[in-house]
Amino acid sequence: MKHKDGKPINQPNKNRTVTLAVTLIALCGFSFYLGGIFCSGKDSVVVNNIQMALDSPKESSGSLQVKPISFPECSLDYQDYTPCTDPRRWRKYGMYRLTLLERHCPSVFERKECLVPPPDGYKPPIRWPKSRDECWYRNVPYDWINNQKSDQHWLRKEGEKFLFPGGGTMFPDGVGEYVDLMQDLIPEMKDGTVRTAIDTGCGVASWGGDLLDRGILTISLAPRDNHEAQVQFALERGIPAVLGVISTQRLPFPSNSFDMAHCSRCLIPWTEFGGIYLMEIHRILRPGGFWILSGPPVNYERRWRGWNTTIEDQRSDYEKLQELLTSMCFKLYNKKDDIAVWQKAKDNHCYEKLARESYPAKCDDSIEPDSGWYTPLRACFVVPDPKYKKSGLTYMPKWPERLLAAPERITTVHGSSTSTFSHDNGKWKKRIQHYKKLLPELGTDKVRNVMDMNTVYGAFAAALINDPLWVMNVVSSYAPNTLPVVFDRGLIGILHDWCEAFSTYPRTYDLLHLDGLFSAESHRCEMKHVLLEMDRILRPAGHAIIRESVYFVDAIATIGKGMRWVCRKENTEYGVDKEKILICQKKLWHSSNNGSR
Repeated sequence: MKHKDGKPINQPNKNRTVTLAVTLIALCGFSFYLGGIFCSGKDSVVVNNIQMALDSPKESSGSLQVKPISFPECSLDYQDYTPCTDPRRWRKYGMYRLTLLERHCPSVFERKECLVPPPDGYKPPIRWPKSRDECWYRNVPYDWINNQKSDQHWLRKEGEKFLFPGGGTMFPDGVGEYVDLMQDLIPEMKDGTVRTAIDTGCGVASWGGDLLDRGILTISLAPRDNHEAQVQFALERGIPAVLGVISTQRLPFPSNSFDMAHCSRCLIPWTEFGGIYLMEIHRILRPGGFWILSGPPVNYERRWRGWNTTIEDQRSDYEKLQELLTSMCFKLYNKKDDIAVWQKAKDNHCYEKLARESYPAKCDDSIEPDSGWYTPLRACFVVPDPKYKKSGLTYMPKWPERLLAAPERITTVHGSSTSTFSHDNGKWKKRIQHYKKLLPELGTDKVRNVMDMNTVYGAFAAALINDPLWVMNVVSSYAPNTLPVVFDRGLIGILHDWCEAFSTYPRTYDLLHLDGLFSAESHRCEMKHVLLEMDRILRPAGHAIIRESVYFVDAIATIGKGMRWVCRKENTEYGVDKEKILICQKKLWHSSNNGSR
């Protein structure tokens, strides 16, 4: 036989074909075997967490050994260093849609391998709940907000402290009355229906701080911009907050996460760029959830003169906003004075009635609704999956019952079920009892800001729910996405990749907890860089509880010593030989150099 160009074609050898087929089948079988060993992932952990990554072949060779190292101090001008939102790097990125304020992490060759120093005069933070109203000036030595917003009572400097009167741009007379009015407009804020919220453009997080006493847990979100250290002020006060901005990327949360979203004159241009920012709010808001807007263009009839605009322009802006919200199946729920409240559709009836050619368009099936890690914003809005009707706000158990009720979306996680969820809760209840014996400060006012660095269902946080603290539940962007389950049970969390820096300021957490993080991620993330990042975000005198395979424990302790940590090795509550707990404490030290690194 010949090709059409005349070249001969060799006839296939039948024996050779059989041999190749057998070889291919054998290779496939061997690959499947290896996949079962190495790629089971964290979803198998839920069934038996003790075995997580403990059967790795590495353990047969003893433990990982690293050379002792002493990390140098960074210079004082790095005292507020945020690697992935560093103003030093802004000039590399454009102003369009404020992309310069998004995450832009340094390459591995640009990473700082030094210890971030505290400001001169740093003191241990004031304890909760007193910290909500005051903090040490030297801990967050930034005057911009005090100088520019003094008439709005965000904060004021008095002696060695910043005081927080509870004011804001739209509530200069106090956040308490502002939220009282909001509760009158949204009765669901009073009966446990609304539990989780996000505040976009949060200022110093007075709104989120006030809601804590009302049983509502809020993530306060703000970029690192000219409003110096908004998020750092929030965390210094003991209020949950992260650095972030709605720009060209999705926020690091799954769909249908929050019961309520809030914008108090947050300066986000909701109707510009085709309404793409409001589409993102629609994505992360739970069906039946509420979006609250105070400030322009709400109440434009009375307020327009103070906004450097015309009443015609403000009327037009309000009409555009209302039209955009209606096109995404929001309805005006209530309105009074400067506050307007819209509610996202409770079910899919409205979406089904929308014309195919309507704008904005509905996202098609190729758009993953829960993807939130470096996922570009699209000019379409996500329609909730009708299979998960019980994930809507109207159908969920009220707080606190929803904390221990197995969420409907547990079935979306491979290997998960109601029974594994229940087992995980019981396991972590026992573990927390053990942790409190090892670290007596846990459960007291000495520990306020806590991070679970690689949670599964948020059971660590659930077991601490009655203590005077809050937990940021971090789900690895490379692990099964269990974050919808975390939010469904009334907790808060975020997607993150620990090969990069976290979106927060230095010295913002009292306690970091990790469970098998290095066993799961050491093939991707260098241990040294993860531990240096932990040191950056941990407060002086703060602790880390590191639960790990014995293969990694000694190496972690060695690197910790080079970061001026004091670590001790403890047994787990099960007393197994393959897994240990490190209790590490970061020392308070002050910079001894003014050079740059």
